[in-house]
Amino acid sequence: MKVKIHSEGINILIILLLIMVVINLSAWMFIRPAAIPLAFAIISAVFYLLVVNFFRSPRRTFHGDRHNVVVSSVDGTVVALEEVFEPEVLRRKVRMLSVFMTVFNVHANWFPIDGEVLMVRHHRGRFLSAYLPKASTDNERSTVLIRATNGQEIVVRQIAGAVARRIVTYAEPGDKADINDHMGFIKFGSRVDIYLPLDAEIFVKIGDKTTGGVTEVARLRE
Repeated sequence: MKVKIHSEGINILIILLLIMVVINLSAWMFIRPAAIPLAFAIISAVFYLLVVNFFRSPRRTFHGDRHNVVVSSVDGTVVALEEVFEPEVLRRKVRMLSVFMTVFNVHANWFPIDGEVLMVRHHRGRFLSAYLPKASTDNERSTVLIRATNGQEIVVRQIAGAVARRIVTYAEPGDKADINDHMGFIKFGSRVDIYLPLDAEIFVKIGDKTTGGVTEVARLRE
């Protein structure tokens, strides 16, 4: 598995590096004793490495049986797995599987299933903690409707959180959905909900850790 820096982070990292260079050079030139700018330089380096870590973008390939498989869209922890009524797109009872990301997780989002993108819709909203159940309906979010290769429809919802203030969705109507491809990116921690048919076979439980584009979370029935 190869890792690179995600394109969403390149400009941020360049600007942040320039700011830190200017600040640290000024500190070394004008602040004494030297221990103070040294400590500031160490703190700056650690902070910069954390931001670099956040924008890492692993290249992943799914090697399992792709027939009707649903993989996790993101790295994180399963925080919800329940029967709900999805009112915005599917308008029926479905099984919602939610994965929460911390600032230490990879934040690239993969397509959870092979198929075709039917709809992409952005919803303005609040910025509550993404861990809360009502974040699915109250928070800023982006909804992607996908028709799987077997004809069933599922919804993937990127949800902003208290820290995450920008959702990027690459998927567009008519695009081919491929579980090896990125569907989007959420900056600085949040969650992704996947809405599945009630008869889907579920492979994870609350508290399980998932790896985006790799962990099989469910399989659709024929």
